[in-house]
Amino acid sequence: MRPLWSSALLLALAISITPSSFAQEKQEKVDMAAMMEQAKKYTQPGDAHKLLYRFLGTWDTETRITMPGTSPTPEKGTATCRWLVDGRWLQCDASGQLMGMPMRTSFILGYNIFKMSYVSSAINSLDTAMIYSEGDLDPSGKALLMYGTLDEYLTGEHDKMVKSVWRFVSDDEMKLEVHDLPIGENNTQVFEIRYSRKEG
Repeated sequence: MRPLWSSALLLALAISITPSSFAQEKQEKVDMAAMMEQAKKYTQPGDAHKLLYRFLGTWDTETRITMPGTSPTPEKGTATCRWLVDGRWLQCDASGQLMGMPMRTSFILGYNIFKMSYVSSAINSLDTAMIYSEGDLDPSGKALLMYGTLDEYLTGEHDKMVKSVWRFVSDDEMKLEVHDLPIGENNTQVFEIRYSRKEG
């Protein structure tokens, strides 16, 4: 005679494995597939990432202080931009001088599809700050405008608004302008870096 507990176990299994449970499992798989398909438009590089290719290569640089009343000699350096993650994130490393002091800088640049913005984080050898900025191309497609904040330790100012403008002069020449926005509406540019393609 079959033990009662085994009959009860079989009944419980039969109840749990029903057409509705199979349907639910199938629906979950379908929903997951749909979610993954929908996510592609936010997770795969798109047209906006094409801009990143123009940074690739090695560049000669000239840094100029451009504040009113200053006319220093351009300070020369070099920069190399390569893929940190192919087709998604650039890493650019540069060395040169700023006001006679040796300086190394690095920045990461990419495009966040979900935010619909170019995003960047930059560091340098002259302080301990990391500067985050984000922005977009202007309607002409010849300038990338990015906004961020920095702490001005010489004056005690926190989260000071700055604007960076990448101007794409040609395939082999570009310029980075940095603007100190609290200065006012005019003459806000404080320095610029001109890039001339060397290789790549």
